[in-house]
Amino acid sequence: MSGRLPDIHSHFRGTHLHHLNYGIVLLAGVGAVLLFNRPTGRWLSATAILYGVGLALTFDEFGMWLHLNADYWQRASFDAVVAIGSLLGLLATAPTLKQFRPRHWATATALVAALAVFGVLLADSLRSAGRRLEPYLERVRPHQQP
Repeated sequence: MSGRLPDIHSHFRGTHLHHLNYGIVLLAGVGAVLLFNRPTGRWLSATAILYGVGLALTFDEFGMWLHLNADYWQRASFDAVVAIGSLLGLLATAPTLKQFRPRHWATATALVAALAVFGVLLADSLRSAGRRLEPYLERVRPHQQP
């Protein structure tokens, strides 16, 4: 940070608590509520919202927990949020399995195949870009003090 804004991050005994931790606690809490209780009505809606917030807090730091370092600015985090959001959006708008017809299965198969090809091509282009940009990024990346 530039130092112009106050530090709003949570610290506990000198350790920075990333919002990933809050997401994990929230997911565990919602899981416990759903395990021991059957919420209905407003409580069910509140539980769903809290689950979504916990999922967002956790997957926003996907790159950090995938690589097990504190580097916030990772493309993997953005990609994970987009992928999870897209998947949840597809699931929310898809027909139930009982309503699926052969045309739905054909469309789903074509979509999965297209996504797989896109993923392979994207990974290849990102590896290529990473090899070319890595020397520059290492020069401009601020190194953490031990």
